Amino acid sequence: MPKNKFQEFIFTILMVFFMVYTMICYNIALNTGGMSNDVFLAAFHELLIMGPIAFVLDFFVVSKLAFAIAFRMVDPEKAHPFHMILSISTASVALMCPLMSLAATILFKNARGQWIAVWMETTVFNFPMAFFWQIMYAGPIVRFLFRLLFPEKEISKAISISQ
Repeated sequence: MPKNKFQEFIFTILMVFFMVYTMICYNIALNTGGMSNDVFLAAFHELLIMGPIAFVLDFFVVSKLAFAIAFRMVDPEKAHPFHMILSISTASVALMCPLMSLAATILFKNARGQWIAVWMETTVFNFPMAFFWQIMYAGPIVRFLFRLLFPEKEISKAISISQ
């Protein structure tokens, strides 16, 4: 897990890419009636818009709230690391999914006078995919990549040198 602001920045960029790109693909597939190779390319266009929104929301607002919520669910001193990861991931999805669904509704859905209903529908469709994608794939992939970029030995070594 990130130990400083730079690492938190990198971790957030990785997570935003894996979560937002996949969720965009999912939503395009829902809107077009199925998955096709064209969806992968179309998703990159939306990623240019939704990625920065997700980054700002997560880095400056949601991650702090998600940690606070997670620490109310489990005691970080006593909890198994898996339970901490699970509670943080759950809180993150519970906060990010409605926010990102709102952004998608405003920017990409033709909601007209029904934007609250369309936002709620979008959130309900997105939540199961976001939750399971985060828990089963994006979270583990991002943590694996993060450990490759910032091995614990290097972190421990840097900490012991600075003391």
